[in-house]
Amino acid sequence: MKAKSFTRLGALTFVGALALTACGSDNATGTADGGSNSGSGDSSLPSTPLTGVGASSQQAAITAWESGFSDLGGQVQYSPDGSGAGREALLAGGAQFAGSDRALKTEEWEQSKEVCGPEGAINIPVYISPVAVAFNLPGIDSLNLDAETIAKIFKGDITTWNDEAIASQNDGVDLPDTKITVVHRSDDSGTTENFTEYLEAASNGAWDVEADGNWPSQYAGESNKGTSGVVSTTSSTEGAITYADASAIGDLGKVSVKVGDDYVELSADAAAKAVELSERTGGMNENDMAITVNRTPEDSSAYPVVLVSYHIVCSGYSSQDNVDLVKAYESYVVSSEGQQAAADAAGSAPLTDTLSSDAKTAIDAIEVTQ
Repeated sequence: MKAKSFTRLGALTFVGALALTACGSDNATGTADGGSNSGSGDSSLPSTPLTGVGASSQQAAITAWESGFSDLGGQVQYSPDGSGAGREALLAGGAQFAGSDRALKTEEWEQSKEVCGPEGAINIPVYISPVAVAFNLPGIDSLNLDAETIAKIFKGDITTWNDEAIASQNDGVDLPDTKITVVHRSDDSGTTENFTEYLEAASNGAWDVEADGNWPSQYAGESNKGTSGVVSTTSSTEGAITYADASAIGDLGKVSVKVGDDYVELSADAAAKAVELSERTGGMNENDMAITVNRTPEDSSAYPVVLVSYHIVCSGYSSQDNVDLVKAYESYVVSSEGQQAAADAAGSAPLTDTLSSDAKTAIDAIEVTQ
């Protein structure tokens, strides 16, 4: 038994070394290899696939990570059903990790002890990305808007694109009198929660509903499931506006949001700056890495409509195979190679060296529950 454990640890060390030194992948399409371990990695990794459920915002990055992990000898099967579905699946024991655009809340962490052991689950940041406020107005690629105006648009208080509140921030732009159609997520979404957090914090009271993963029912609009759903509806509806992970919006127009006296265009660097100015608030598990994003920075190089998306993993699993798979995959994801693969595929901001190092410490602590 000791020899077997040593072999698995050796395999894990080898995979981790490859993840830190190999060339990055830029494959942003396709799905996980559903069968053989055809890559050049360590064949002593368990042959069963690692299962995950969660945020659709991570989908382009996940696909790149699936490809990179396949090259290392592992398999991943991820279902992008939304952050809420991911957390529910993990807490029910139906997935080995959850992709979530928000960290577990205290009551969820307490519940996680039932499947993860006495130390519960761990929030590990893996994906930092701007959330685009995206619109469909032919001939207009960008607009400047402050948080108060964005909130009033999404509440339905501003109903046409040539409204004075919009026009006054966009001198020289020929705005049409087209009706505004608000498009929002129909599912429990971490992107929704991050977006409404921004509106609640930054709109000077214009957004008067508590941030939540479910869109407030009192505010009407068109709805669709997942990132691809809201982007599809917006792309096919002239005058529509939505919020979605920036990697997925294609040719839609983008809003630059007001920070201080300036308007900040979304970018990976600006999103990373916002996270840099934010507070680390983990603490349920000693290795927890939850972050509370600063939605009202004064630094105009920061883009505050940003999501920090997590892989939520157990601190303990019932089998060594599960521990080996989770450790190997998550070590690759937070490595410089894995983060570059996500950046190439999705335009995300790589983790800082400090976040990456702390994430590796949390991953290394995962063990078999007794």
